[in-house]
Amino acid sequence: MVARMPDAAYDAAAVPVMFGPDFDRNPSPAYEWLRSNAPAFRLPLPGDTWTWLLTRHADVVSAMADPRLSKCPSVAAEHWRKANLGLPADHRPTLIGHMNNVEGEEHARLRKACAGAFGPRRLQHMRDRTHRLANELLDPILDRGEGDLVEDFAYPLGIRSICELIGIPEGLLDEVRPPALVVAAGDVTDMASMLKATDDLDALLADVVARKRAEPGADLISDLLTQEAAGKLTDDEVAATAFLSLIAGHETTISLIASTALTLITHPEEAARARADGAHLTLVIEEVLRRDTPLQNTSWRFVTEPMELAGQRMEAGDPILLSLLAANRDPEVHPEPLAFRPGERPVRHVAFGVGPHICIGAALARMQASAALETLFDRAPSMTLTVPEDRLVWWPSAITRGLHNLPVKL
Repeated sequence: MVARMPDAAYDAAAVPVMFGPDFDRNPSPAYEWLRSNAPAFRLPLPGDTWTWLLTRHADVVSAMADPRLSKCPSVAAEHWRKANLGLPADHRPTLIGHMNNVEGEEHARLRKACAGAFGPRRLQHMRDRTHRLANELLDPILDRGEGDLVEDFAYPLGIRSICELIGIPEGLLDEVRPPALVVAAGDVTDMASMLKATDDLDALLADVVARKRAEPGADLISDLLTQEAAGKLTDDEVAATAFLSLIAGHETTISLIASTALTLITHPEEAARARADGAHLTLVIEEVLRRDTPLQNTSWRFVTEPMELAGQRMEAGDPILLSLLAANRDPEVHPEPLAFRPGERPVRHVAFGVGPHICIGAALARMQASAALETLFDRAPSMTLTVPEDRLVWWPSAITRGLHNLPVKL
């Protein structure tokens, strides 16, 4: 592909820095500049490539419904595919064929295959399980009088819950965590570590699938194997769906729990209202989903034919990222977007996407966050931070937005 510069008339020296600790901590100034000056921005990326980045709410929503934008990596330009961003298609190709990478009837078929794992009966079981797990994790924190709500609470709750839903035995959690952290972080500047972690997870999941063939249970992998036996799924689709569910199924929940906990700690009057009224906690969670969107950017989309979007000419094969966080902080839709005002404005956020590819685990993430936070603030209503808020570290990820640490005194 011939590299093309956008037509936008702006001074390149004024372009904000889009990577690094300062951006991770506070991306709003950069997004404000982009929405005003370059709503379709040609963002340089590691691997000698780039992507279009959309930041306005209207453009993001429109793009998610545009049939000329595909989720299928096979339509990406050759230059982009060779850049090895994300998981290269020629490395563990069995893990590529999941619902995030297909469209139309294929997407609907794979999505339907997971429906039982995210249905009302399974969610109610997971809610009860989340309450029990949250209490179990809080016991040692309360005994010490302090802890890290990411390391000691949100992360183990999120990873243990999704492993249980998928069917990964608790005895394998110590093996799951290291490679899952590497893949979820998505650091494309260290592809060797990314590919090794992918290999490790592939081998681990293959072992779990083999166990579930012999002894099925009430879990996602067992559901998928039932459909495979009926000729509705292939072996590769079972593996890819389990892989996607593991990676996507815990990061959003962990980030949502930690970000909401921080917000309530720093807004004690809202914490008191949420403790007294479960309906208000629901409003708090929706406002955090908008203001601190756990999925900062969508996974890739690719242009399938020449088109114009947000004032820029795009060619077939061009990659696009849609910034959900920037869209949710767009003042054209949410006046004073950084203000925390649960219940004071219509819920119009796009934290879980819109359209056919809306996150299948959205209800699970909301439920787990609600159950975990109910337990947390019931048992520790007077938490305080042990470090200034501006010293908290956020994950350096182009996809997710979440806290790396949240040390508190209870």
